[in-house]
Amino acid sequence: MELKTICQSIEILAQEVGQFVRQERLKITNDDIELKGKASLVTYVDKNAEEMIVSALRKLLPEAGFITEEGTASASGEQLKWVIDPLDGTTNFIHGIFPHSVSIALIDGEEPVAGVVYEIGQDELFLAWKGGGAWLNGQAISVSKTEKHEDTLLATGFPYYNFDMLGNYLKLLEFFMIETRGMRRMGSAAVDLTYVACGRFDGFFEHALHAWDVAAGIIILKEAGGKVSDFKGGDDFLFGKEIVASNKNYFPAFFQKVNEFLG
Repeated sequence: MELKTICQSIEILAQEVGQFVRQERLKITNDDIELKGKASLVTYVDKNAEEMIVSALRKLLPEAGFITEEGTASASGEQLKWVIDPLDGTTNFIHGIFPHSVSIALIDGEEPVAGVVYEIGQDELFLAWKGGGAWLNGQAISVSKTEKHEDTLLATGFPYYNFDMLGNYLKLLEFFMIETRGMRRMGSAAVDLTYVACGRFDGFFEHALHAWDVAAGIIILKEAGGKVSDFKGGDDFLFGKEIVASNKNYFPAFFQKVNEFLG
């Protein structure tokens, strides 16, 4: 099956799951919230949404394995794997805050080759496939062209379970707060990456992430002309739990600062 055709199928699926999430948002009560960790929350909506996605994708590509946040399905050595976050930004969702999103990616080995991120609040569907460009609601998108700190708006995520680098993280935030147009913390890494892809943000960095947080965003960012690495300048950003992403003009200066404090 061609990657474009796959993207068209998962685009429809992501919107259907997003509609389910939207409908359930007003029904959530405290009794529906479970703790996976101190600040890691999950609800029946996450689990049901993931089951919907897995069921549909099994039919689409029976030969593919799965990497899923809620453990609905798993991989066992398959070359092709679906990487799924049924609700990226669950804490936002529970508190009635946007953004929160559905993120679905297909990886070949460890390379994302197709991905969709559907941001539910603004009804925005980002998608990309290898060699096919990046798209937002049917319109081609590309990263910004900024080069200097003073011209950038940046995004990050705050540590919520791994605080080993907190001291240096705060020092880096201080630098960017002073030297850039500002910092934003949206609460959905998938959305952060797509916002870099369409030029709303000029760069994004975060650590303690998982593959399902970033897989779809990575292919969308790359196809939009962006660049991505881990904190040391390598390519262990899908499973390495750290990511630096920006347009190619700004990447050298941006990466140098992130590496200086966190690499």
